[in-house]
Amino acid sequence: MISKVAHLYHNVGLDQVEIATRLNISQARVSRLLKSAKDTGIIKSVVITPKGLFSDLEHAVETRFGLRQVHIVDGSGESEPELMRTLGEALASVFVMLPVEGKSIGFTAWSRSFRSFVGALQFSKNIKVEKIVELLGGIGQPSLQHLITSATENFSNLTNSKAIFLRVPGVVKSKEMREVLTENYSQTNKALEEFANLDIAMVGIGTAEAKAYNATDFNFFTDEQFDVARSKGAIAEINLRFIDQQGKPVKTQLDNLVIGISLDQLREVPLKIGVSGGASKHKATLAVVRGQWIDVLITDHETAQYLLEN
Repeated sequence: MISKVAHLYHNVGLDQVEIATRLNISQARVSRLLKSAKDTGIIKSVVITPKGLFSDLEHAVETRFGLRQVHIVDGSGESEPELMRTLGEALASVFVMLPVEGKSIGFTAWSRSFRSFVGALQFSKNIKVEKIVELLGGIGQPSLQHLITSATENFSNLTNSKAIFLRVPGVVKSKEMREVLTENYSQTNKALEEFANLDIAMVGIGTAEAKAYNATDFNFFTDEQFDVARSKGAIAEINLRFIDQQGKPVKTQLDNLVIGISLDQLREVPLKIGVSGGASKHKATLAVVRGQWIDVLITDHETAQYLLEN
């Protein structure tokens, strides 16, 4: 963040107010970061970007796709699980810089990178979020659902906030079953109503392929249902809501089977943070930024290069 602020101030030419708005932090924080940049020797006659950081690449992706912030990590030589952990740790560094006092945050804990984010986040009595709201019902085996619940609860504890759980299946077998679960259970209704009051949404980016997930059919889409989505042009999904390669929503009957935030509801959230990396996610990430479904992107340098080249 010190390097990014220094780059925006000295190389891009933004003033402190503009930087504060761009990065969603206070002007006082910008001033302190600029001072730190001088104290640590990052600011000399030019901005000296520390090895492994990508200020120019971040700015290029931000400008190309109209993103507020892009944070890029070096994932060279890392396996997919290692990259997910690296991205989660990067998100933790970004999160502590955000003004989250009294905010309501939507969270998608079934993403591995977001579970890594919670693992990397340090408790601070100064972080006082109002609510952590689950954005999607449960998916996968009971062991995975346990990890999801634990991550949400830990995130809530680390931010001194209240957790709002969505303890119903993420995908059901029929529209009628969805109506029963959402209309007759007060706890479910309470969680769904919170979607209209979110200040921040932290969303995972996925491919429109069943094989990309370790899930079972009883609370997830089948291979045949994913085939239907792809036949309609789906190339990516956000919380199991499908979009095409241009980032436009793909409307199918499958939307009636999902218990979670809709794309229309997500669009209304003031700040949306997405995490995505690795070659398998290149096309999906491109679709999401083309559709401007997120404001902040945490990714790796190879994915960032792909975004600029396509």
